[in-house]
Amino acid sequence: MPSLATIVENLARAQSELLRAAEGVPENQWKTRPAEGRWSAGEMIGHLSAVERTILSRKPPKSPPFLKRFHVPMMMVEARVIRLKTPKSLDVQTIREKKEMLAELRGVRERTLAFIEETRGRDLSKYSMAHPFLGTLNAYEWLQFIASHEIRHTKQMREIAGTLPKTVTSLH
Repeated sequence: MPSLATIVENLARAQSELLRAAEGVPENQWKTRPAEGRWSAGEMIGHLSAVERTILSRKPPKSPPFLKRFHVPMMMVEARVIRLKTPKSLDVQTIREKKEMLAELRGVRERTLAFIEETRGRDLSKYSMAHPFLGTLNAYEWLQFIASHEIRHTKQMREIAGTLPKTVTSLH
């Protein structure tokens, strides 16, 4: 399991890469789906914000039994080899303009980092929650999951940017 310092570094790096990838999606195509059944860049950012907010809002349950502490490794999340359907549907009404959504994503991350700072002296390894695909994760693993989840969706953001029709500007 990575150290708290490594998790914070991973969170910063993952978000930086995601924001860089988001630059490749023009504002006028932010809500455009690249293909049937695929998310737009705005929907994907909405999903990331919602997941991170949900992780932070959960009350930590009691420690799970020993066998429930094993889970799928985070590198499987980042690899994006297996494409999954999110267990929660996304409310399309929550998709807003690019700048507003990226600012919201940054704000959620600030709250995550504040939580890490507030709990720095406590042992969070005894708190865990089930993930619908990965198994039971402790609080540190959930924080690492946020970074791994963002890395996974950065790859998707690049795919979206590469798939959307290119716009041509005129010199006139």
